[in-house]
Amino acid sequence: MKKLCSFIGILTFLVLQLSAQKVNNKVIETIQPFPYQQHQEVDAALNAMMTWEKSDWKSFYKMLDDDSLKLKATYALNAFVNKASLSADQKPIAKQNLAIGLKQVKTEYAKKFVQAQLNLLTDQSEVNLYLASLPKIDTRQPADPLAKTNLNASQQLLLAQDLLEAKVNPLTIKQFLNRVSRIPGIASFMLASKYLNDPIVSNDAAIVTARLALTDETVQGPAVREALEKALPLIKGEDSAVLAKAVIKLLKKMPYDYGYIYLFNGNDLNGWKALVGNPILRSKMGDSALKVEQAKANQKTKGDWIVKDGLLIFTGHGDNLATDKQFADFEMFVDWKITAQGDAGIYLRGSPQVQIWDTSRREVGAQVGSGGLYNNQKNQSKPLVVADNKIGSWNNFHIIMKGEKVTVYLNGILVTDNIALENYWDRKIPIFPKEQIELQAHGTYVAYRNIYLRELPSTDPVAISEEEKKQGFVSLFDGTNLDQWTGNTTGYIVKNGAVEVNPDAGGGGNLYTKEEYSDFVYRFEFQLTPGANNGIGIRAPLEGDAAYVGMEIQVLDSEHPKYKDLQVYQYHGSVYGVIPAKRGYLLPTGEWNQEEIAIKGNKITVTLNGTIIVDGDIKEASMNGTIDHKEHPGLLRTSGHIGFLGHGDVVRFRNMRVQKK
Repeated sequence: MKKLCSFIGILTFLVLQLSAQKVNNKVIETIQPFPYQQHQEVDAALNAMMTWEKSDWKSFYKMLDDDSLKLKATYALNAFVNKASLSADQKPIAKQNLAIGLKQVKTEYAKKFVQAQLNLLTDQSEVNLYLASLPKIDTRQPADPLAKTNLNASQQLLLAQDLLEAKVNPLTIKQFLNRVSRIPGIASFMLASKYLNDPIVSNDAAIVTARLALTDETVQGPAVREALEKALPLIKGEDSAVLAKAVIKLLKKMPYDYGYIYLFNGNDLNGWKALVGNPILRSKMGDSALKVEQAKANQKTKGDWIVKDGLLIFTGHGDNLATDKQFADFEMFVDWKITAQGDAGIYLRGSPQVQIWDTSRREVGAQVGSGGLYNNQKNQSKPLVVADNKIGSWNNFHIIMKGEKVTVYLNGILVTDNIALENYWDRKIPIFPKEQIELQAHGTYVAYRNIYLRELPSTDPVAISEEEKKQGFVSLFDGTNLDQWTGNTTGYIVKNGAVEVNPDAGGGGNLYTKEEYSDFVYRFEFQLTPGANNGIGIRAPLEGDAAYVGMEIQVLDSEHPKYKDLQVYQYHGSVYGVIPAKRGYLLPTGEWNQEEIAIKGNKITVTLNGTIIVDGDIKEASMNGTIDHKEHPGLLRTSGHIGFLGHGDVVRFRNMRVQKK
């Protein structure tokens, strides 16, 4: 028996060697890491594949035709396509190579596999051109109702959701998800993410959501983070070599601010409340009086707005429904549907309204269509065109509000173009800078779904408070530029009113104030990402390791599991290597922390979120040697620069101001 096993093993080896002779060694060596997917080796392999010549690809496709060699080739090609799909430069190269390969491969397995990979990079119409020369392959698929050239992206997504909810078979769902993956933007991402809980198509949905997020930086925020964290363990096999790694990297640096949140969770009215008066009336109420009136309104309108089958529905009786939260500038998406004679609207900052109505109601002027700012008197009120879908069908609003200006897209068509919304409640004053969003109740049935929003950052410079001005504080950063800073200015960028470590361009490094400071109070806010590491250099020179030639106050997500074995002098707020800080006062990762560093002579205090976590004397602390047993000549310095000491992790800083003592 042992001799037989040995003979079979030798025979198998000889077969593999004979097969390999058909393929050049360069190709075999390149794809050797697959399917084990050691990330560093895989990255190198995929980069090498992008430089292959025609002869290399010809050898590679021979491997796909060979049963004894196709495993590595299958995994490698899938990873190659995943990576190419994320790059505008690499995608056309990959498409060209696959198109050639589709004509070169001979086995049915190879043809179907290459076809599937090409389909991920190409519109279906283009794929069909290549398939026309391959009559022996059964390429029949369910008819694609979305393959209509006259539908824009918004209309395609509305139709896709209608069809997906019609109890279609898994193959059709996969087909629709593939179509959705080619429509960039948050709406496509949100639709695909709904299928992460479907065990049959969850892997397809995970790949689609990953690609949509990786190729569009506006697809971000708590709702996106939640979906990607759900998708990550569903990305398996050959897809994990590139996509999973990219998603992990994206989640680590994804901003926590100015991203999409769900205004309606599809399950209940959490985040919503009944309407109390109008913004002017509410502003005149005290907190206690407003709470009483709110409780009365909630009770009175109970049952007027209901959640059924994932929809937010107004039953036809009652008053407006309002968000708990107030918003300033924002971008919002919402689907809506009305019945015959329907009339509704969406109040922005507590004011009427982006109009919704049945366009057949000519007696009230509804023939102009929905999406206009109905209550405007001086500024344009009517939409530019009629873009409504027929009554009983779903419509989509994409609403952008910046300052007093409103832009509305209805079903993907611009209907209101940057028009000022007038203050209905007092036309002598501008629209309120910040207020709630309301869904109007106007006596007729209306249903809503897919309501999500992201707040938009202000582009106005940030000024310090009058109180701090009186105390002698001056701003080091107004949210718009790094004019007062020097050093690695490419490793830090100004984004959404904050200074953000930019790992794609130097990974942070050191960024210092141009001015030097001796005794001072430095106040700032910071936001950590999971496991992030940075530091605040004080009294530091521009050269050398600031932790030693100056002083470093730790900025660290020190509660992260990877830091379980830290030394006491390494926790957040510590004077690195010299004075340990108290633990337990960092806010949860993603929230903005407030910190103050005050130093006068040898005395230093660090206050985190209102609690003093360091109160020490650097001279006394180092009298018998520092706690880390290293030389710290910077402790003798009496002045120097304030700086950020980056370690390649995304950390954000804002509202920096300093007071000289």
